[in-house]
Amino acid sequence: MHTDSQTTTLTGSLTRKELFLRACRSEPVPRVPVWMMRQAGRYLPEYRELRRKHTFLEVAKTPDLAAEVSLQPFRRLDVDAVIVFSDILIAAEGMGLPIDLGDAGPVIAAPVRTAAQIEALAEFDPERETRFVGDAIRRLCETLGPGVPVIGFAAAPWTLACYMVEGRSRDGFPSAKVLLASEPRLARRLLEKIARATAAYLRAQIAAGAAAVQLFDTWAGELSAAAYRDFALPATQLLVAELAAASVPVILFSKASYYLLDSLAKTGASVLSVDWRVDLATLRAQLGPRFALQGNVDPTLLLGPPEAVENAARSAIAQTGGLGHVLNLGHGILPDTPVENALAFVRAGQSVSLAPVTPDAVPAGAPRGVAR
Repeated sequence: MHTDSQTTTLTGSLTRKELFLRACRSEPVPRVPVWMMRQAGRYLPEYRELRRKHTFLEVAKTPDLAAEVSLQPFRRLDVDAVIVFSDILIAAEGMGLPIDLGDAGPVIAAPVRTAAQIEALAEFDPERETRFVGDAIRRLCETLGPGVPVIGFAAAPWTLACYMVEGRSRDGFPSAKVLLASEPRLARRLLEKIARATAAYLRAQIAAGAAAVQLFDTWAGELSAAAYRDFALPATQLLVAELAAASVPVILFSKASYYLLDSLAKTGASVLSVDWRVDLATLRAQLGPRFALQGNVDPTLLLGPPEAVENAARSAIAQTGGLGHVLNLGHGILPDTPVENALAFVRAGQSVSLAPVTPDAVPAGAPRGVAR
């Protein structure tokens, strides 16, 4: 069993899990926790070696393999959180849609576009149809022990609907948007069914030991503000509300979505994960201390010199002062990223000490940590 290193504070010691959860609650921390979206993947030679022997779905559906791949960036980079290796379309398969995750991208052979197809979608039992995800999380928790947070995840309703209706990734997801415009009742029914099924799927991940869950609404930025408010927001609110009893942080990632901030702030998520198009200091000023933030270094910067990577990590922390901040990228790490640059990003973030500040000494709404 791996024993995680301790993070020392003035009041004792914090495990990585305690550090991560305190950051998600916008509580004072001695430094920000650091992890990266898609941290288990193609930029790591050990992952590429394993994938030469197994397909993506074989890895995702074999708990020992999924756990091994999830652990690779923890061993190599010393990240502060481990996200289970899986795919956002696993939930669609659980609902009755066979998927193919080949080199050409995700494919759903029978897209969902009619009332009959929507009603046929199953609110599946995740302990039966997708038990392999929970088993992978259980293996991770056993290996890592209680001091390292394991993150579960799923697609947000709109993003999963994009793939289910379109059948594949396609610029603009026109078929999904046409459904919203031409059959709004059907679209809302689809989003509701996805929300309820996904909530059960995530509750099973939490029961398996996930300390937090992340919703990927990657395609939120494809919607107008009005369409997001009318369709995506109610479904996301329903999903998050169904997770409330679990009392774990819900992280909501969205891309190219700054104009949706008013709606994103109403989803019920406790952490907003944003891309590099957003200035974190401005976002913090707009939101106040109600939300923790995750992000938001541009992943392309990790293709440059290590010094630029380190500067970008420190700059992101400086924008928030370390208050309620989980340092991450603004999207997934790119496959061509040098491993040494990924390591430079993690180490730079972990090296920024935050001035100890007692909450009572800080005015309401003001940052409670200062990067130095």
